[in-house]
Amino acid sequence: MPKNTPRYLVCVAWPYASGDRHLGHVAGAYLPPDIFARYQRLRGHDVLMVSGSDTHGTPVMLRAQEEGVTPQEIVARYHGRFVESFRQLGLSFDLFTHTDTQNHWDTTHELFLNHLNNGYIYKDKQLQPYCLIDQQFLADRYIEGTCPICGYPHARGDQCDNCGNTLDPIELIHPHCKICGQSEIEFRETEHFFFDLGKASPALAAWLNEDKEHWRPHVINYARQQAESGELRGRAVTRDIDWGVNVPVPGYEDKVIYVWYDAVIGYLSATREAVALDGDPEAWKDWWFDEHVRSYYFIGKDNIPFHAIFWPAMLIADGRGMNLPYDVPANAYLNIEDKKISTSRRWTIDLPDFLSRYDPDPLRYALTINAPETRDVNFTWEEFVRRNNDELVATWGNLVNRTLGFAYKRFDKQVPQPGEFDDLDRALLKQSEEAFARVGAEIDAVRLKIALSKAMELAHAANRYLNEKAPWTQIKTDPQAAATTIYVTLQVIDRLKIILHPFLPFTTQQLHRFMGYEDDLFGELVIEEVEDARGVHKVLRYDGSGVKARWEPATLPPGQSLQKPQVLYKKLDESVVEEERARLMARLALSE
Repeated sequence: MPKNTPRYLVCVAWPYASGDRHLGHVAGAYLPPDIFARYQRLRGHDVLMVSGSDTHGTPVMLRAQEEGVTPQEIVARYHGRFVESFRQLGLSFDLFTHTDTQNHWDTTHELFLNHLNNGYIYKDKQLQPYCLIDQQFLADRYIEGTCPICGYPHARGDQCDNCGNTLDPIELIHPHCKICGQSEIEFRETEHFFFDLGKASPALAAWLNEDKEHWRPHVINYARQQAESGELRGRAVTRDIDWGVNVPVPGYEDKVIYVWYDAVIGYLSATREAVALDGDPEAWKDWWFDEHVRSYYFIGKDNIPFHAIFWPAMLIADGRGMNLPYDVPANAYLNIEDKKISTSRRWTIDLPDFLSRYDPDPLRYALTINAPETRDVNFTWEEFVRRNNDELVATWGNLVNRTLGFAYKRFDKQVPQPGEFDDLDRALLKQSEEAFARVGAEIDAVRLKIALSKAMELAHAANRYLNEKAPWTQIKTDPQAAATTIYVTLQVIDRLKIILHPFLPFTTQQLHRFMGYEDDLFGELVIEEVEDARGVHKVLRYDGSGVKARWEPATLPPGQSLQKPQVLYKKLDESVVEEERARLMARLALSE
């Protein structure tokens, strides 16, 4: 591949290993990068998609404390559940790992010392919340209070989930301790290391003011405003707890690296682990220093500060010239049944729970066709059932079933030999050829909702064509005309199979086999165990070595053998809506 061909480093938000991922997480951060990565692979581009479980977040400690177990036990449980549920959803991570590996600790130490030596980390004292009842300093999520900016009563010590602003604990109004629930808190002086965001601001602002037309307006406008505000200041990168990456400086054994700092370093450490597992430990440099690599960071809008401000500043401060983000396509939020998702009130639909009752592709479809790309959107069970039944079953699935079924039955289980094409035939074939460019341009721009809509437009057009041609009538008087109609429709289905694959990987793989292909379209998702100096950890890895398909309008060969088609999508009964709403209400009642 030519050296100037783009390569794609797909970086996916690191989930706290403290609870199952819900549909809001999937829609906001985990499904979009898989669609994007699968598409770029079909184009023949080199792709590396990385992420992992964030093991050092305070939510892990809180969960462990609530259950009376160790943080390591919580991490092992939920990291394992992430790996399995992401595999079931078809998320094609080249590596999904976690942050409690020796590789990640070493990489974090490396950047910390580079920042320290380059003058971007300094020591200072600050006031930190101290619980007089529990006799300990309180980490960011061990303290809650009212947000000083928007008035939200449940803001955390590091960030307000309501307005998205980052906070310091001392800014909270009426703070209370999450451990004991009391307000007997005082702020005591403690020494910490700080990352100097102010020093990085000029270079950060200059970079943000370069060409960023491909960035979403709400992301770039926020980032530029922050970088140019003159208000960015030092932010603590250590804290007074015993769970996390240790500080690589003698005399600070009672402190650890702050999770906001080490989690974003995970993109770099995961790249290093991925290439090392492939046998070339130095190949990470090809992903972080090659100017032709485009790095995309898929996150929810609450993570914009950490990926459009803090992480770029950290890369600048490192001083080695590593690539800065090419794009940060942050999504808005998904609500459920007109209510904001709340894990504390159990108003969620958790991914493992969903996948225990429903197939993955209908979920992938529903979350993409109504993606929260520019604004908050609403997921309802009524809409899920409607889209499954009216769009997947009745439009795309019906087109496949009746065309393949007719060909299998009436044309000796083969793709028929077409006759001369008429204007309608040529128009639909041309539309199917052009769909690759139309849909591809939208995926390239990470406008996945529009991309999927344009793909479905072709499915609708093929259904209209089939209804107008009526091969079931043609075959009675003109078998050759019927053969041509079925051939054209099969050709369009074969192309739609590729176009829809990034969105619907499981069912397009099934269709690939129904149409007589023996190679693999999906690839393989493998769970492995990896051992290092810190122990054994599970990883999820994608193997696409058997995939030969490309993002191009290939020609279906007449005479190719077909397999007996089966139904791709199950029609859901309307009773599902009330059953699932009742399940939600029952969960809510348990939290009250």
